[in-house]
Amino acid sequence: MKIQDRVKRESRETLWREYCGFLDMSMDEYMYTQRRLMEEQIHLWCSSGLGRQLLKGAQPQTLEELRQVLPLTTYEDYADVLLAHRADMLCAEPAIWIQTTWEGGLRPIKTAPYTRSMLDAYRHNLVASLMMATATEKGNYNFQKGDRVLYGGAPLPYATGLLPSLAEEEIHFTWLPDNDAASGMSFSQRIKKGFAMAMDGGLDFFFGIGSVANYITESFGKLSGGGGGKGDIKVSPLCAVRYLKAKYISRRDDKPMRPGDIFHLKALFYAGTDARCYRERLAAAWGVIPIELAAGTETTCLGAETWEHNGMVFFPNACFYEFIPQREMQLARADKSYQPRTCLMDEVRAGENYELVISVLHGGAFMRYRIGDVYHCVSAGGGRLPRFAFVDRVPDVIDIAGFTRITEKSVREVIRLSKLGIADWVMKKEFDPTGNPFLHMYLEVDPEAQMRDVVVKQVLTEHLSVYFKYFDSDYGDLKKLLNMEPLQITILKTGTIAGYERKSGRQLYRINPDTLDINGLLDFEREPIRTEREGWQ
Repeated sequence: MKIQDRVKRESRETLWREYCGFLDMSMDEYMYTQRRLMEEQIHLWCSSGLGRQLLKGAQPQTLEELRQVLPLTTYEDYADVLLAHRADMLCAEPAIWIQTTWEGGLRPIKTAPYTRSMLDAYRHNLVASLMMATATEKGNYNFQKGDRVLYGGAPLPYATGLLPSLAEEEIHFTWLPDNDAASGMSFSQRIKKGFAMAMDGGLDFFFGIGSVANYITESFGKLSGGGGGKGDIKVSPLCAVRYLKAKYISRRDDKPMRPGDIFHLKALFYAGTDARCYRERLAAAWGVIPIELAAGTETTCLGAETWEHNGMVFFPNACFYEFIPQREMQLARADKSYQPRTCLMDEVRAGENYELVISVLHGGAFMRYRIGDVYHCVSAGGGRLPRFAFVDRVPDVIDIAGFTRITEKSVREVIRLSKLGIADWVMKKEFDPTGNPFLHMYLEVDPEAQMRDVVVKQVLTEHLSVYFKYFDSDYGDLKKLLNMEPLQITILKTGTIAGYERKSGRQLYRINPDTLDINGLLDFEREPIRTEREGWQ
């Protein structure tokens, strides 16, 4: 029976216990659930063709044995099976295949299988997220059949495309616009149509990737007809009074209308890289504090914030969780052969950063899998389940606004294709004064190229941007989403990077070097030029 029917027959307390009762689990109870589900998955996975391939003859029977014999995995370990959709190698039949960009991979995409049991757990956790997001206290949630949802996610085969269809299995929401109507529309057309429908019938929920949600929000005045728009939007009696008031204030003060002036949301959901840098802007515009979701292509829906807005709690039935502490992350980055040690959910500490490692339950393909996401443990201990906030991708991947993933390999390929005469470089993800993320490339131009016009910063930026778009099709959306040039360039004197490395006695990471090293690099460049004979000391 769907949740929309059950809410009429069963008490709020009963339904809350079913979907959100895990919030009251002790740590021991939570780990018991995790271990029980993981033991079931180990039995299924180890007997599959994929499991046997990765275990290389080992036959672990327990979680402890599995952690001893199976090294941490990455997508390269699964690519030959999953890219070919080898269902015969999996431990359960896939119901659907999801895909996303494969950063730094030999192919442009990754694919991930979802079993029916995984989809059922995903659907269950979506209902739990709705309850937690709309609650003012335990059990006091607020959603119903017919609620209207402005949806800013990518369609299938991307993971966000599952949300409308899975939600529909539990409750009939009105999607603005619905999937069938939106299938032939561009992103811009979908958003314009969605806003028109919202103005004509109201709005209860908004979901979007953080950068997309911000882009939609900043475009609201134009889309709604305020702040210089045409003003030809059809407005229902429901929205008319608030719309007219907001439009008057907008014109009087010469500023765009805020969506919160017209709509009173039950919840605003956001997810993705850099989502948190938009949190305050979205809250001010919509009048509600955004609810952060943790989800991914390989992982389904991992966790969500509650009405308390004190970090995400991870659902015990989605994946089994391991965590790589920051120190272990650093050791593994410095030495690619190093196998970092992990801790479990009951061993994390508040205030620490961790790289997440997941084993997908319910017949999933991924075991002890490094998804490449770093989380900050907001709180832990005191009899409560740990809370987390998403930090960023792992340091050797630059993810800007969830739309592009830059690796050292991809940068080198861009430089090779561009033929711009770039001699050396480092690249770091940085943030402008307003909190928008961007790519900052510190580069040196070889002596021959210095004699040509390409040494001009603007020309370098334009040329490199063209090749980044060629190498990563999503890169082209960044400028529109961020309302700024996503690539910024600083030209260094020839030999600066090598000289700083000699002086410091260590080799710089080409992707996301430490901020202290960036500052040291710039300070070194300002020093008088020295010859090799004079030394760099």
